[in-house]
Amino acid sequence: MNLQHRIDLLIKLAEYMSSAEADWLAAKEKASLENGWFIPEFIDLAIANITHNFLQKEQLENWVNHYPNILTDKDQKNIGVVMAGNIPLVGFHDWLSIFISGHKAIIKPSSKDKELITHIIQKLISWEKDAENHFQFAEQLKGCDAYIATGSNNSSRYFEYYFGKYPNIIRRNRTSVAILSGDESETELQNLADDVYQYFGLGCRNVTKLYVPAGYDFVPLLEAFKKYDRLALHHKYKNNYDYNLALHLLNKVEYMTNGSILLVENENFFSPVSQLNFEYINEKTNTENLAEQQDIQCVVGKNAIPFGQAQCPSINDYADGIDTLAFLDKL
Repeated sequence: MNLQHRIDLLIKLAEYMSSAEADWLAAKEKASLENGWFIPEFIDLAIANITHNFLQKEQLENWVNHYPNILTDKDQKNIGVVMAGNIPLVGFHDWLSIFISGHKAIIKPSSKDKELITHIIQKLISWEKDAENHFQFAEQLKGCDAYIATGSNNSSRYFEYYFGKYPNIIRRNRTSVAILSGDESETELQNLADDVYQYFGLGCRNVTKLYVPAGYDFVPLLEAFKKYDRLALHHKYKNNYDYNLALHLLNKVEYMTNGSILLVENENFFSPVSQLNFEYINEKTNTENLAEQQDIQCVVGKNAIPFGQAQCPSINDYADGIDTLAFLDKL
């Protein structure tokens, strides 16, 4: 399959993923049943972001034009890819990068997000038999030419041990933050709610900490966040909310809440599900270099990623800032 053939197949995939075909609806329903965090709303959100931001003809062509080796025939390499499972199809971009570059993806999907990626690849093979030469699923990744692995800080140590002698990209825990000035409009605050609540806050691009000016009025923010009151009824999310609330009550930690999220003053970038940390900005606070912090995926604010856009990365917004296609292009 040459490059144009692969691009044409991806455009066809975008049409299929945007459709209401029975097989696709059944796959989405099965994914939702197998993972309680994958509610239909967030599965559809992930799919819409992929089809709109990754799989359009002009996007794909412009993307690969910056990588000259991809435009020519070359030896196909086997790329082992360990996928995460925190949000629906979180490993799609790695798979897309491997496929568009002409290599073969040896995939170990997460047990939490196996149904959708498996269905997509099986559908591609049903359309084009030669696509079989680009995909393989495996429980153990051995003998690959290079590896891309995404996991926790703990699992990354194992990845480094097993894959360290090969060309690799190994990703660890990351999260995102937002910087507020205090004069945000109601619309901007509601858009910020998307960055915080979408996918229940489980993604690396979810905002888990706010930087706010001294004397900040949290009432408008908590009111705007009621946009996602419905999530408080979700059993897994509610269990986290109740647990964290109980901890704060027992430990006499001050908090604010609107019934669906806990606001707690805390310096940590990472916060548990159902909680949003905040820190007051003072003369010692360095918010200018946040994007360079190892734990930070992206920064949201008026002079950064616009409110509500954290979960809408473009095709060349690479996780951890590591250019996946350049890595594959140089193999």
